[in-house]
Amino acid sequence: MSSYDPDRHHRRSIRLKDWDYSEAGAYFVTIVTYQRAMLFGEIVAGALTLSPGGEIVKQEWLKSEVIRKEITLDEFIVMPNHLHAIVWINNPPEFASKETERSSNDLICIIPRSLGSMMIGFKSSATSRLNRMRNTPGCSVWQRSYHDHIIRNAQELQAIRAYIQNNPLNWQLDAENPNRLYRGAKHTPTQ
Repeated sequence: MSSYDPDRHHRRSIRLKDWDYSEAGAYFVTIVTYQRAMLFGEIVAGALTLSPGGEIVKQEWLKSEVIRKEITLDEFIVMPNHLHAIVWINNPPEFASKETERSSNDLICIIPRSLGSMMIGFKSSATSRLNRMRNTPGCSVWQRSYHDHIIRNAQELQAIRAYIQNNPLNWQLDAENPNRLYRGAKHTPTQ
């Protein structure tokens, strides 16, 4: 294994440059399993059945809102190998903090009470429970990071909610489905 070389290894953030992810607002997120492993259930004829692992992910997602008072969960769905969700950040001034915490490798800064800190906490707790259930300590469950989209208006919000609700019905065309029927451009709810 080679060590980190800043001249060769360019880990660029996929976050929107200069956006404060602790800002109040709505965010559409997608989290995908490591190597798109089908860990969370199956879809047959447009109907989703969660596996025990999928139930754990659902429970941990719902627990996020209880643990983190600065967020409100909106529409979400646990799919066989990913999760789509809308998260509202509700940071009133008394919660807001611009101080950052540095991770142990000092490469990643985490802003408390932000979308990033919420995602790290969720992924960590879900991974811990899933690995205990599967007896696979230390195994990766999720791909690195997550995809996000800042929801800018009511029309986008409604389109994304509909996309999430209809995701099982559209599984045969879903870009995250390794057996999808069409391999063209990825469909997103804001197109």
